[in-house]
Amino acid sequence: VQLQASGGGLVQAGASLRLSCETSGRAFSDYAISWFRQAPGKEREFVAAVRWSNSNTFYADSVKGRFTISRDNAKNAAYLQMNSLKPEDTAVYFCAAGRPIVSTIRASSAYYYWGQGTLVTVSS
Repeated sequence: VQLQASGGGLVQAGASLRLSCETSGRAFSDYAISWFRQAPGKEREFVAAVRWSNSNTFYADSVKGRFTISRDNAKNAAYLQMNSLKPEDTAVYFCAAGRPIVSTIRASSAYYYWGQGTLVTVSS
């Protein structure tokens, strides 16, 4: 499974962005898709995950209520809608695919495949 993240950019605080994760390869619907982010000088952290359907989603507390993850299995794509962006959301955002169990869904080690990352910069 190959993943390609896109949609990052430079925005002001309070703005919105929508990230896309397009995939190629087999059986996209078999994989959970997650977004992680890594800010300069910090470790990669979990942002959001969606399992096989859009009714089964997980979020980091820091983005809950502002970000929405979704997937379109027909298009082999996943999305991260980011609203009310804050300067602390500035990071490189990565999408990842894997088959984690619920207890490990926030762990980067649970994902087999990673995209190259897209930079989101939020100015104050």
